Amino acid sequence: MKNTTTNYSKENEWKHVILRFVSGILLFETITGLLIYFLPFSITNQVNVLLHSIIGLIFIIPFTYYLIRHWNIYRTMPLNHYKFTGYVLAIISIVLIISGVLLTYQGAFQMKISKTWDLVHIIGTFALIAFLMPHIVLVMVRNYKANWSVAMVPVIRAQWYYIIKSTLVCLVLFVFVGLWVLLYQPIKWKNEFPQEYSYLYGEDRPFAPSLAKTDTESAFDPRSIGGSESCGTIGCHQEIYQEWQVSAHRYAAMDVAFQKVQSVMGEQNGPESTRYCGGCHDPISLFSGSKNIYTSSDDLTNDMGYQEGISCIACHAIKETDVKGNANYVLTQPNRYMYELKDGETSKFLSDFLIRSYPKYHVETLQHKLFKSPEFCAACHKQFIDEEVNNVGWVQLQNQYDKWKNSKWNHPGDASKTIECRECHMPLVADSTEPGSGDDMDYNRDKNDGKHRNHRFLGANQFMASALKLPDAKEHEELIEKWLQGKIEIPEIADKWVEGPAVPIEIVGPDNVVPGEEIKITAVLTNNKPGHDFPTGPIDIIQAWVELIVTDQDGNEVFASGKVDENHFIEPGSFVFKVEPVDQYGNLIDKHNLWEMVGVRFNRSMFPGFSDQADFSFSCPSEVSAKKMEPVEERAFKFEAPNAQITQLHVTAKLKYRKIDQFLVNYLFGDNSGITTPITIISEDTKTIIVESVKEIAPKDLSQTTNSEQIVDLASTNKPLDKAN
Repeated sequence: MKNTTTNYSKENEWKHVILRFVSGILLFETITGLLIYFLPFSITNQVNVLLHSIIGLIFIIPFTYYLIRHWNIYRTMPLNHYKFTGYVLAIISIVLIISGVLLTYQGAFQMKISKTWDLVHIIGTFALIAFLMPHIVLVMVRNYKANWSVAMVPVIRAQWYYIIKSTLVCLVLFVFVGLWVLLYQPIKWKNEFPQEYSYLYGEDRPFAPSLAKTDTESAFDPRSIGGSESCGTIGCHQEIYQEWQVSAHRYAAMDVAFQKVQSVMGEQNGPESTRYCGGCHDPISLFSGSKNIYTSSDDLTNDMGYQEGISCIACHAIKETDVKGNANYVLTQPNRYMYELKDGETSKFLSDFLIRSYPKYHVETLQHKLFKSPEFCAACHKQFIDEEVNNVGWVQLQNQYDKWKNSKWNHPGDASKTIECRECHMPLVADSTEPGSGDDMDYNRDKNDGKHRNHRFLGANQFMASALKLPDAKEHEELIEKWLQGKIEIPEIADKWVEGPAVPIEIVGPDNVVPGEEIKITAVLTNNKPGHDFPTGPIDIIQAWVELIVTDQDGNEVFASGKVDENHFIEPGSFVFKVEPVDQYGNLIDKHNLWEMVGVRFNRSMFPGFSDQADFSFSCPSEVSAKKMEPVEERAFKFEAPNAQITQLHVTAKLKYRKIDQFLVNYLFGDNSGITTPITIISEDTKTIIVESVKEIAPKDLSQTTNSEQIVDLASTNKPLDKAN
């Protein structure tokens, strides 16, 4: 009688609806968990993630009820291997529920899931399988061994029904997976060139003369490589998105100088020629085939390429680069997550949840070691013109990569001495909330350092952000000025270079002079920090120059060079770093029309670690009035000199910098626009020279002057001129 009652209880337990329901759900959760872990990224696996999370939350209520009920029935049973595995399974299940709830919450409301809890959940799944199989199988084997008893037949039959019905519950849930997959309408990319697309350089080179290409050699739907805003609004990469929004990478296409130059190039050489610029400045438009139709009259303000420039994906989806330059890289088209490009709050919630809960594909496709290398930057930060563009032959333009490679900052194989592009231009941001913070691939970092690379890409353009009225423009430009002046600390590389401005200036001159003596002053400049030439970039439009001002003890100006006039032009005869390119006829290229360039007639810049000097000379006066000096001739000044004794000369030398020279600004905006680019004082130095009094001063050559007039000859100053003058 006792055995019959026990067997009847066992039969009812195997028949219990809650057991079959819970087991079916548990089987579904286990299988989908394994599929998510082992199978590649796909729509089906994303649906598995969604239903695994949803069903998992629903599962908690019936499983908790069943667990308490099951424990209450068997708690008085003597401890054996069945009961032991049951207790272990209960503990594992509780851990899986807790970790699952936490991961679901993190995926829904936080910026990333915890790697630790994710690992606990994965290990728990395998542990569940390891203990659940023997727990159930051993019970069934035991019952089969006792099947000679007529009383056990109903129990065995109930076990089979349990297996079948639990499996059916699992299969029904997988039907929902299939239906979701079938009903979901994915975004269909239009990866094709416009019907009227011109293959001027051959169908095998659709993006020429740019060297950029896609891995399929076909066009990409612009939506597939744009949409950077979603990276910030997802709640994950907000810090990086805010940094990127005002960066030169972001405004690479909307840059007014770029747009003006590009429109002229398109008008002169045809719209196909603008593809040369697109690989670096406007990859979205290039790869979508839009560079077939650009003209100066096009309204580009709503164009994705115009608004995003170098988008997040356009940079992070590059899988191969070549140091040849001219955008010599290969771009892949990463798959997007479900609902990522669909409208509506529900779609956004689901896509954000998938990216955070199922990040493996996101990380593998968009984060790789390649862009930790200078070779990655070289694809765009190295430029040349060849016969295909200028109709003459090959000419090297800006080349930051090779200059760095051959500089003192590059020590192959010794990262502790080397300074790479990102270490300087993307300094680490401490106390980061970024999910991508930390990096154990760097010799001096670890994966938990709580830092991320600054995506402002600080350079030397302190003009365009404000001109375009970008958010945070003022702060960005202030940071650029501080960066050039060496006022931003970079702890990561602090032990590799000296403190101070990027290019310091030092005055070398006499300590004492006498009236009438020729004073020679040298301003020594050293390319102290940059890993490339100073200045660098499109230095046909950039200007860096030395301003030297000499005053007496009362502040009266005695000598000056490098001043900017009321029209914002640098005065003739100033010491200027710049390049003057020419076309095949020897004409100066002064509108950045580099597609006509064949060489240069003047080039002054400093190689990394090298120095240059600006030499100045003038005669020391004995007396000077407060009256402002007036120019007599192009290179001389006259001043009135009553009986005011000069006892000291104060010399101030400043290295000044602006991104675009005034001539090009006037060309871009009009002569009467009143617009000029801001001038940054990178470094400065001062010196005081004592003027010793003498009883009699023999003038060197004052045959053409009176006692109240002197001529200061500037003939020995350097002769590079502002091209507008």
